[in-house]
Formats: sequence, C-alpha cells, structure tokens
Amino acid sequence: MKLPIHGPRSLSLPLAHDPRVTLARPDLADQALEGVLEAGRYRAVAPMQCLLPATPVRHRADEAALLVDQLAFGEVFDVLEISGGWAWGRSRRDGVVGHVAVEALSEEVVEPTHRVASVHAPVFDAPVFDAPGDAARAALNLNALVTVLETKGAFARLARLGWISVADLADFHAFDAEPAAVAERFVGAPFQAGGRDRTGLDAPALVQQALYACGLGCPRAADQQQTLGRPADMDALMRGDLIFWPDHVAMMLDGERLIHVDPDRGVAVEALSDAMAHRDPPSACRRL
Repeated sequence: MKLPIHGPRSLSLPLAHDPRVTLARPDLADQALEGVLEAGRYRAVAPMQCLLPATPVRHRADEAALLVDQLAFGEVFDVLEISGGWAWGRSRRDGVVGHVAVEALSEEVVEPTHRVASVHAPVFDAPVFDAPGDAARAALNLNALVTVLETKGAFARLARLGWISVADLADFHAFDAEPAAVAERFVGAPFQAGGRDRTGLDAPALVQQALYACGLGCPRAADQQQTLGRPADMDALMRGDLIFWPDHVAMMLDGERLIHVDPDRGVAVEALSDAMAHRDPPSACRRL
C-alpha cells in the first residue's frame, strides 16, 4: 500500500539527478529510474514506516555519519537495500536519500488518519489529564503522521503508541492557514544541522515544517527550496515570503522582520536590516 505525500503539492524527482534525492548507485538503482539512469541493476523499493518520534537519516550506514535528515513518526521510507542493520532508501515525504537504522522501521505501513498539529505533543499510557509531566512515554513532533484507533473524552488512542490529547491533532487533510504563524511557534528551538523538529532543526527544516503544516510540499535543502513559488521583489517583501542566501533561508514575518534558524541562537526573529548587515546579498526572494 502506498501512502500519499503529505499535502496537495507532491514532490517529484527533479530533472537534474541530484544525488541527495536520487536513489541510485553505480551498482543499484530504484526501478523507477530504469531507462533514465544507468546502473548495474534495478529493483523496486519496499515501503517501511518510522516507528519512533524521530529517527536519523544518515549519509552513510554509520551512527557517526553526517545527519542529512530525520524521519518523523509515521513517515514512509522507501527502502531499496538492507545491509548490516541499515536500510538504504528515500524518504517519501521530502525525497531525501540516506541510511536509516532498520530497528526504527516497520514493514507494516499503517494508513494515517491524523497529523500532529502541535510542536510538542506528549503521549501517555492512559487517557488522563492529571498525569505528571514526566509520565509521558514519548513526545511527537509537528507533522508526525498518526492513526487514531479510538477516542475517549479529550484523548485519542494511537496505533503503536498510546494516548494523546485530541487538541494536539488535526485531521490528515486539515491544515494551518499561514506558514509564518507556524514558524513562530518554533522560536527558541535549538539549531541542529540535519534536524527537523523542535529538539533541533536547521533553517530549511523550519521552512519545510511550516509549509507541511499548511498542506504544501517542500524539499529539504535551501537551494532546492528556491524553486518554490514565484519571484518576489526584495524592496516589497511580505509576511510569508522566503529570502535566500547561499546555504540559508529565512521567512519574512512582515516587511522588516524575518524568522530563521541561527547556528548560535536557534530559531530566532531578527530584523531584516541586521541579517543583511552580516551576510552577503540575498541570492533570491520567493513568494508562495
């Protein structure tokens, strides 16, 4: 069974075969690339689903390897090869290719009914409001994909997990209205290269999560995000516009302020004039 890409705008393989999102090696490639890219052999991918609140996607099959992305709970990883406890494949949601520990994945893919609508959503063993803060068995992140089995009062029981407040959920096809408002909810979250949730994320991940929450597809890297929307005038930027520098992206909160992920301060609001003062001129501005 195939899970849909989150939101109405799907992400397709680019015409230029970017290795970050192209599931191919000289010896093995995704069967969908047969006749497009040359490889020793081709194989169909097998979908597997993330079982953890977040799990790393690494550049190599090594726990010390570079973190290139993360899978959120419920996201599908299309696996081409399993070797030595690692799955090599491609995240279906944002297209990133990498290696994921097999123990974090399930061969059974459960259709989601809801998405997590809160930046931080505790999961409990029982549907109770008076549980102490440390009683949560897990915490899910914004845009995690979940399956509700039943509801009891203000709580919903999730497949594979436990109970979560219904206030932290949204229907799978219900979305926020404004990406900038979603991004503001991350203020104070720390910087983590390759991360994409409230425990640590990078600049393009902030944009990606804000757009996902609004039902919009979004690639993972800042240079890839420059294809979104249409050009915007640097002298007439508006709330929700994206402004790009080499290897960096920010979202405008109004004509004078932006929100982005700073390596030193994490997710922060900054005056556009200050950002311009210590960076090279922007490479692009886009309006969604």
